Amino acid sequence: PDMSQLISPTLHTAALAALEGAINRALQLATQAKSELKELDGCVFAFECTSPEIEVFVQPLQGELRLIGVHDGAVTTRVRGSASDFTALATAADPASSLINGALELEGESAPLIELQHIIGRLDLDWEAPLVNTLGDVAGHQLAQLLRAGFSWGQQAGTNLGRQLDEFIHEEAR
Repeated sequence: PDMSQLISPTLHTAALAALEGAINRALQLATQAKSELKELDGCVFAFECTSPEIEVFVQPLQGELRLIGVHDGAVTTRVRGSASDFTALATAADPASSLINGALELEGESAPLIELQHIIGRLDLDWEAPLVNTLGDVAGHQLAQLLRAGFSWGQQAGTNLGRQLDEFIHEEAR
């Protein structure tokens, strides 16, 4: 089913609050991640899913993450695409190559986004429980799967991006 029909604005806000709480509880136990996240203070990341239409803004603030549905200010990095585009990135064998060559649109700075992915990717989060409690079994499970997949590529992205850039530089030097 189309998740935009399943998630009303009220449930969207509730789901973001539940996820924010789960992430920040995990960050309380991960002091290194909390410290690294402070380096991203002032950044705002926009994740815009075009189908279904869902927009989430992620804002690191003093070692925690704020998840908000509406943001009127400047955005450091915006990632736009359909749910299937995000899923393709998350399940790619080479996420860096998929990000560069895939259907997702990336606007702004990529380095802070990759750093955010690294930080969140190292956390051991239960994405499903807060979402199922807020949205119900079907919508909660679908959104949890999407989030799990989306953040799992963070563990590989830095290494693969570095390799891709190294190969690109060597190829261009020839």
